[in-house]
Amino acid sequence: MGLQETVTVGVISGTERSSVDIGIPDKRVGFIQTDAAINPGNSGGPLLNAKGEVIGINTAILKGAQGLGFAIPINTAKAIAQQLIATGQVQHPYIGIQMVALNPQVRQQINNAPNSKIQVENDQGILVVSVGRGTPAAKAGLQAGDVIEAINSEPVTKANLIQRLVDKAGVGGNLQMDVRRNGQTVALTVEPEQLPNIQTR
Repeated sequence: MGLQETVTVGVISGTERSSVDIGIPDKRVGFIQTDAAINPGNSGGPLLNAKGEVIGINTAILKGAQGLGFAIPINTAKAIAQQLIATGQVQHPYIGIQMVALNPQVRQQINNAPNSKIQVENDQGILVVSVGRGTPAAKAGLQAGDVIEAINSEPVTKANLIQRLVDKAGVGGNLQMDVRRNGQTVALTVEPEQLPNIQTR
């Protein structure tokens, strides 16, 4: 807007906002939501706490909305910076599934859908909707209709938690999954791989 050295004040309205929710599904970041004013040209500016510490990097707004700004958490930015310094590139681990978090309403919608090939018993967990061919999940034996109940002994009820655990494991790491399939619990080990078609230098 041509206004230099601007400071604005707001509150943190939410954390771990999915990139899908704000229209940039390929970014895979749990964003900080703030009502501090972020406008075109502010991207890259710091989001500070009351102590003056940088807690995020202002990044995005929702078109047509007011008071909805989003910042990359500083810990995420630091982790990316450290990878760039150490190796010159950033890892983008993935396992290759489409998933949805279960609750009683979602379970009922899936089971009552006229053309649904999946019948769900669980009210909690992460339903695997589809598995990409040749992906780490497919290699590990994960199937559409499976319900992921826990990863590395940690119960999972939100899809973004799975993404965080995948990122934490990294390319070549191990994810020990407890999966519910046909009324039985199956143990699978999934090894994340580098997301295809990521350009690195």
